[in-house]
Parts: sequence; C-alpha cells; structure tokens
Amino acid sequence: MNDLENKKFPIGRFNAPASISDAELEHYTRVIRNFPGKLKNLIEDFTDEQLDTQYREGGWTIRQLINHLADSHANSFIRFKLALTEDNPTIKPYDEARWAELQDSTAISIKPAMRMIKGTHQRWYVLLKTLTNRQFERTFHHPEHQEDHDLRYYLALYVWHCNHHFAHIENLKRDQCW
Repeated sequence: MNDLENKKFPIGRFNAPASISDAELEHYTRVIRNFPGKLKNLIEDFTDEQLDTQYREGGWTIRQLINHLADSHANSFIRFKLALTEDNPTIKPYDEARWAELQDSTAISIKPAMRMIKGTHQRWYVLLKTLTNRQFERTFHHPEHQEDHDLRYYLALYVWHCNHHFAHIENLKRDQCW
C-alpha cells in the first residue's frame, strides 16, 4: 500500500466478513456504544486551527470529518430502522462529499455534531441490544450498488466506519505531535 492509500484507508478497506457470529455482533454493539466517548477523548482539546486541518492532502478537515460522522451515522441509524419496519426498503443515498462542503460542516463548532453522534449512538446501541438474530437478517436495498444488505453486514460496515475515521484523526494527531 502506498502512502496516499495508507492515509485514505489507515485500517485498510472494508472487507465484508463471510459470516458474523453472535460474539462478533456483541463486540460490534459495544463499539457503537463506546464510539462517541472515544472520539470525544481524542479531539476534546483540539483548537479551531487543528479542527480546520486536513487529515491528508486533498482530504476533509477534522471539522468536516466530525460532521460527516454525525451525518453518516444518523443516516445509518435510519436505514436500520427502515430495514426493521419495511420489507427490503430502497434507501436514499446522499452525496457525502457535497454535504461536507455545506456551511454546517465547514463553519460552525463541532459541538452540535458531537451531540448528534452521542445521541444517535445511544439510541442505536439500545436498538441493537434488542435485536434478535432474525431481525439482524433483515435487509435494505442500496440503489447505487444495486445490492441488498442485511443488518449484520451493515453493522460490521459501520464499526469499520467508526474505526476508519477515528484512525484518520488519531494518525494526524500523532503525525502533528498534538
């Protein structure tokens, strides 16, 4: 992997597990529960200048990344609920890069986004703890990929997403000696 690839995918690209055990589901659920606090601890002392630093050349700033996490995880939580309440619903994709350019992602404090992440993850965790194996088999259709995804797969993807973006920030913090 070259340096740019390492900076884009510091924990590697997502590889869908062939199967996901109940123990792995439990681990994934804990990641969802703990992510907001872990993220807060990582960035709580960042200045505005640090928040406005790109995690890699051509990449988002940390401020945009935090707002992306709020947007993406809220969308994911809603997709879970759609899959649980509808028969293989087609979800609505969104242009995350264009969302990251909007003023609410580039120009304001990260506090509202951090509150969104905390609240979304609290609700998501409670929901996950109540799901049966059969419910984890429920699906939604992703029209961009023309694929159906079950909730086991999707939870694994979002645990990767948490860790992926956390590593972006953690690596920048280390590289900048912050």
